[in-house]
Amino acid sequence: MAETTIRTLVCSVMFVDIVDYSKRSIDDQQHMKQTFNELLARALEPVPPRDFIVLDTGDGAAIAFLGDPEHALSAGIAVRESIASLPPATMSVRMGINLGPVRLVWDINAQMNILGDGINVAQRVMSFAEPGQLLASRSFYEVVSRLSGDYATLFSDLGTRTDKHVREHEVYAVAEGARLERQAETPRRTTSPRAPIPDLSSTEDSPIAEHGAKKARREKSTAEPAKIFEAGANLIVSGSSKAAVEKALEQLAKDGAEVISHITQVGDKWMASCTNPKVNVAACKVEVAGLMRIITGPTREAVDEKVRDLVHFGAVLVSDIELNDGVWTAVCDTGGRSR
Repeated sequence: MAETTIRTLVCSVMFVDIVDYSKRSIDDQQHMKQTFNELLARALEPVPPRDFIVLDTGDGAAIAFLGDPEHALSAGIAVRESIASLPPATMSVRMGINLGPVRLVWDINAQMNILGDGINVAQRVMSFAEPGQLLASRSFYEVVSRLSGDYATLFSDLGTRTDKHVREHEVYAVAEGARLERQAETPRRTTSPRAPIPDLSSTEDSPIAEHGAKKARREKSTAEPAKIFEAGANLIVSGSSKAAVEKALEQLAKDGAEVISHITQVGDKWMASCTNPKVNVAACKVEVAGLMRIITGPTREAVDEKVRDLVHFGAVLVSDIELNDGVWTAVCDTGGRSR
């Protein structure tokens, strides 16, 4: 194997595509890419270098944010604002952000690379965007909107979109002109000799009552069950507490699911990912017919996952997934010819 997995985790991925890049002349492409790289670097300046990985996709970039999901949102807004300030003929981009499982690997050139459903969905969400538009997946929206009530107002629900693999995605648009005002850190309190002593005998607005209210909210949050989102052959489990996510994973394990990325805290949410027990990729068969690969399986999701594995290694889907005589079937061309 040329690739060695270093780590599997849930993280935010932003996919950016320069519109009509391939239609420009070589000189224009070089100028556009240089300008794009400078604007992207500027947008990433607030993010610690250890917290992101940038992949050059030729006509854009994919950025995996390994830490705070707010970094992905703020970077996306910054890139959009910077490009919008350029002359209209200079450049236009489409952007998509997703939160999902990825694998960090060393590629054949000894460079860090990212693979997995997290980046695949980010690219597909981006493909639904209009020039100048920033879209987000449901999983990303669900997490970021819980970090602050102000963040939730930045998104508008666009409904469901279907990609070329007949996979549905719930997408949200980030409002144009949106500003991400991150909450400042609470200043340290200074002790004043003249500060009044609180009256602890009163139950209203007292520190004891406030502590009790916070404890009650925390216990309620802990009791809330984790949410489960489908991501193709994988599931993303999100909860307000680690215990809730552990409980959900235990139940999924009884149904045959296997953990892909272990429980980690993302913002104020706890996240993990596991295989989807309803998707049995091993049940798929791949028949060889020259350069063609015929994939058959019991479910659309299983065939879709197998197709994506083949596409990752250079194959091209030439016949969409269809149900024939009770069996889901797709055809890929390993010679790299497009339809």
